[in-house]
Amino acid sequence: MISRTAALVLLLGASVSADSADSISSRLQVHVPQTLFRPEGYDHREALFGVPPYGGSIAQSVYYAASDLCDPTVNTRGGYPIRAKDSSGKMEPWPTPYILMVDRGGCSFVQKVRNAQRSGAAGVIIADNTCLCSDKDCVSANGQDVCQPAEPIMADDGSGGDISIPSFLMFKVDADQIKAELQANHMVQIEMQWALPKPDDRVEYDLWTTPSDPVSKDFQKKFKPVAQALKDRAYFTPHMYIYDGIKSNCQGFDGENMCFNLCTNNGRYCATDPDNDLDHGISGQDVVKESLRRICIWKHYGEQDGIGTEWWDYVGDFMQRCDNPDYFANDDCAKDCYKHAKINADIIDRCMRDSGGLEKDTPNTFLDLEMQAQVARGVVILPTAFVNTVALRGGLSVDTVFNAICNGYLDGTEPKICTQCTGCGDFDGCIATGKCHGGKGGGGVSVHTFMSSILVIVIAFGAAAFYHYRKTREEMREQVRGILAEYMPLEGDDGHIGSPMDFARRGGSEHLMS
Repeated sequence: MISRTAALVLLLGASVSADSADSISSRLQVHVPQTLFRPEGYDHREALFGVPPYGGSIAQSVYYAASDLCDPTVNTRGGYPIRAKDSSGKMEPWPTPYILMVDRGGCSFVQKVRNAQRSGAAGVIIADNTCLCSDKDCVSANGQDVCQPAEPIMADDGSGGDISIPSFLMFKVDADQIKAELQANHMVQIEMQWALPKPDDRVEYDLWTTPSDPVSKDFQKKFKPVAQALKDRAYFTPHMYIYDGIKSNCQGFDGENMCFNLCTNNGRYCATDPDNDLDHGISGQDVVKESLRRICIWKHYGEQDGIGTEWWDYVGDFMQRCDNPDYFANDDCAKDCYKHAKINADIIDRCMRDSGGLEKDTPNTFLDLEMQAQVARGVVILPTAFVNTVALRGGLSVDTVFNAICNGYLDGTEPKICTQCTGCGDFDGCIATGKCHGGKGGGGVSVHTFMSSILVIVIAFGAAAFYHYRKTREEMREQVRGILAEYMPLEGDDGHIGSPMDFARRGGSEHLMS
């Protein structure tokens, strides 16, 4: 029996493999030479990083790097087909633009594609180097003793945010034919093509997360008003990420869970320990149980309309009341959240039992479906949101998902809430009322507020100018009085020496000017 720490490391390091193709949205075709052309295209897998030009294509000559491309310094003067030499006696570099083919292995997919991007490649084809066990022709043709039981996923290792070029994985049986042509110094032209997701008047969006995921909590607390404002024009599906304990060797032959309290159903369904303490706090089993609970809540209170007001209420209430080591696994706390969200506890408890439960060494229908869906979609990094099957890049925030949803409608069919609130300065207020009172342009102000501000400024400046005028006029009068006082007493026309008052009465200003 392995140790608890080893079990945790084993689970955390478990890889996810793809059992089904997700090549509907992209196409890989060889145009030159004609002998390699296939009307249906070539089977491939699309990377979960990079920026595919949806609705576009890249058709360029292919060069085989003949390197694992793990070194950041890429030799652009090597590989195949062989080119002419320049004046320095070295082979000319790959002429841009080009698609670069590179062998799998040695480092991560992300590292290979990043180095290819730095070299100037417009796209990358990763050539698989191991046959699939299911591909009997490949296994027999290559005589390999080792084969891979599941399809690899070109997953993001968490650092692929800087990659802007697309990349495909090509299976060994097909990639070997391309490499053979290139190594024979024959030119090969490949087209990488992406279909634009087919939008209509309703957008479908998904969120992959876990009840213990800290990154998506703020989003889940705040998105309910948006889901309600979109009404039936958007269909939401929450997904709970479950680790396959059988593939992680957590299932014990004697009925004992090999991964301690990380898994349920004798090691079938697992989750990571949120606080990295297998003896205290929240366990992986607790996370799996809460995941199943939320799946059942959605089945009964959200699946029909795609809005799930009660589901959002429960999740928000759970995070407020139960999301701590003392109450996370407390059934009474969960039931208290049921009451506030107006959820029937008996229905949810029955759903969790009828799906297969969590105690016995038996499959759970809903958890199996979640694992199948995550493999089919190629979900590896959490949280991940999809809009019309396209993974959202960047941080998970309410306005980011809202804008992506609004951009997913067929032109002219977007709901009014999209035209009103996209780019509104008071986003929350707009979602609540359906009208933008904060002005468009992200952080701007409304016309009414702007004009009112201008009016206040004009009045303020006017008052200041009037005050300055009055003050200046009074100062001038004081200066005149001072000047007059310097000439006092003055002699009148009759030779009488008078006082200043006498002077004023006799028209002193005219007397002074004469």
